[in-house]
Amino acid sequence: MDLDTDVPEVIYEDDALIAINKPAGMLVHRSKLDAHETRFALQWVRDHIGQRIYPLHRLDKATSGVLVFAKSPEVARHWSEAWHTDAVKKHYFALVRGWPAAEGAINHPLRDPDSAPDSPKKQAETTFKTIDKLLINMKIDRYEMSRFALVRLSPITGRRHQLRQHLKHLNHPIIGDVRYGKGTYNRWARDQFGEARLFLHAHQLVLSDDNKSIIITAPLNQHWQQSLAFLQDNSLAIE
Repeated sequence: MDLDTDVPEVIYEDDALIAINKPAGMLVHRSKLDAHETRFALQWVRDHIGQRIYPLHRLDKATSGVLVFAKSPEVARHWSEAWHTDAVKKHYFALVRGWPAAEGAINHPLRDPDSAPDSPKKQAETTFKTIDKLLINMKIDRYEMSRFALVRLSPITGRRHQLRQHLKHLNHPIIGDVRYGKGTYNRWARDQFGEARLFLHAHQLVLSDDNKSIIITAPLNQHWQQSLAFLQDNSLAIE
C-alpha cells in the first residue's frame, strides 16, 4: 500500500471532540523538520468539519492510530490538564523483535531524543503485555528461525519517543524503527511487506470525565492486517 493513498478516517465525534485514525506518514501539523510535507492531520480535520480545532496530543509522523482534537479552547484546556492523569488511558500495539515477558512494567528514565547527551533524564514508565508470540522459519539475523511478538503498550508518562526507546531498552525494538530498531529486521520487513513502516499503532484512548468514559478505538490498517496475517500464517507451533 502506498503511503500517499492513505487518508484519515473519522472514528469518533461529538459536540466537544473529534478523533481520527491517523495514517502512518502524516504529520499532526506543520513542522520545520519536515518543511516539504503538504499533508497534515490538523488541516485535514479542520477542512473536513469546517471549523477550527485544537490538538489534545501528538503522534509521531510514522505512528498511526487514534488522534483527538477539541472543538474549542475550553475543551482543549480541560483535557490538556488531565492528559497525564488517570483520567486518560492510552493503549498502543507494537510489532517487535523477539519475545518479551508475558507482561511487565518498564521504569527507565529518558531524555528528549534531540537534547544534549549530558542533559538530565526524566522519569518514564510504560506497562506492557505480550498478546501473541510468533516464530517463523526464516533466517533474518544470526539465528535460523526468527521471533516476533505483538505487544500491547500503555504509557504512564508521556516522554517523546517513549515507547520506541523503552522497547529498545528491553532489547525488543519495534519493527520498522529506523532510529531505535534493528537494521536486519527492518530491511527484511521492508522487502517482505513491500514498504518501510514503523509498526507502532495508537489503538485505543479512554477519556474519563464526570463518571462517564469515552472509548475511542482505531482499527489496524490494511498494511498491519496483511503483515500480521503473513506472520501468523507462517508461524510455527510454539511449545
